[in-house]
Amino acid sequence: MRGIGTVGSSATYLAAAAVLLGALCQSGNASAGQHLGVGPVQLQHIALQSSPGTAVLMLSFTGPVAQHVFRLHDPERVVIDLPDTRRIASLPSPPAGGVVTAMRSGPQAPRGLRLVLDLSSPMQWQQQQVAQAGAWQLRIALQSSVAPAPALAPALTPPAPPAPRVGAAPELSVRAAHAPSGNERAVVIAVDAGHGGDDPGATGQSGTHEKDVTLAIARALAARINREPGMRAVLTRDGDYFVDLLERRERASAAHADMFVSIHADAIRDRSVSGASVYVLSERGASSQAAKILAEQQNAADLKGGISLAEQKPELRSILLNLAQSENIGGSSEAADRVLTALDGVGAVRKREVQQAAFVVLKSPDIPSMLVETAYISNPAEERSLRNPAQQQRLAEAIFSGVGSYFKKFPPEGSLFAHLHEQGGAATEALARSRS
Repeated sequence: MRGIGTVGSSATYLAAAAVLLGALCQSGNASAGQHLGVGPVQLQHIALQSSPGTAVLMLSFTGPVAQHVFRLHDPERVVIDLPDTRRIASLPSPPAGGVVTAMRSGPQAPRGLRLVLDLSSPMQWQQQQVAQAGAWQLRIALQSSVAPAPALAPALTPPAPPAPRVGAAPELSVRAAHAPSGNERAVVIAVDAGHGGDDPGATGQSGTHEKDVTLAIARALAARINREPGMRAVLTRDGDYFVDLLERRERASAAHADMFVSIHADAIRDRSVSGASVYVLSERGASSQAAKILAEQQNAADLKGGISLAEQKPELRSILLNLAQSENIGGSSEAADRVLTALDGVGAVRKREVQQAAFVVLKSPDIPSMLVETAYISNPAEERSLRNPAQQQRLAEAIFSGVGSYFKKFPPEGSLFAHLHEQGGAATEALARSRS
């Protein structure tokens, strides 16, 4: 097994590497600190559009920010914590009759900023951070909890989109409820149900579609994750619609996921073959993806820890991407090995070692990822088993067990798991009591 550090140390490791490599690559016209955007940023502009059913908040900054967005009840509020941020913009007055009834701000220790939106009713939200012409923008879209959140677009009032084709994915199906920093935040797991819509995946002898069983297992896994204090699940799709492979990774990234788990059901011509297997990205796949990212203008994205690839020299970008992906493969392999062990207690395991392959959905630059082939849908007995809700739940529990144990041993920095890890047994007992 590849030696790895904790997930929490990954961003620190990359940041240190960026500083060191940046110093070696500097031409003398900028410091490494400037390249990495170290220091407090300024909130320069705040724009709010609010109607009776939806709202979009746009914040403009002088640099990238690590935001933590969460919801409070009685009364309903959305809170946005912005570490190392200073507000110089004025707060807008919410339009009368909109879902946002008031907006206020205040300092957040040690030198951060908190924005609070008072709401007329419960809302769900989607957040997105983008760089535009040297400025950074954070957009938060709100809509009633009973309807999908409004699409985030470059403008506050986007033109009406064309009608989607049958089976197409909704614009947003992942709620980014947690950002990559904050006090005792939840660990975010992106759960990806393979195939969907007009892509049924493999089909069993009795007509069972892979897309249906993967969605059922993914929903069960997400529900189990959400019951665990300190963990939060987001689904790349939560219905029978098609989501492009690259978009699945992008949705996980938008949700600031700490891990990406893709659920599938294998198929082969030989119907006697059975058992589960787990895959992570191969080293060769990681190297080719790093080159692809550099070639496709995706180098404006930030790695975890806020390291902007767009601000680095090409040779440094390549090194940082390879460092990030090598670190990810190590973390992915450790977590995948735990999942595989747990699956062995649920049913047959086809391959008793974690496999490596260049699956597209595994090629995220900085999110540890795995693909779980839960069983062979081409095997008649396993097809029947995959249709059984009890077996779907057992598979979800096994995957959760492996992922959960990994993050309890390697907790991300700033997470509740990291806090419990630091506090030791007493905090663990307190968490167990909170679940009872």
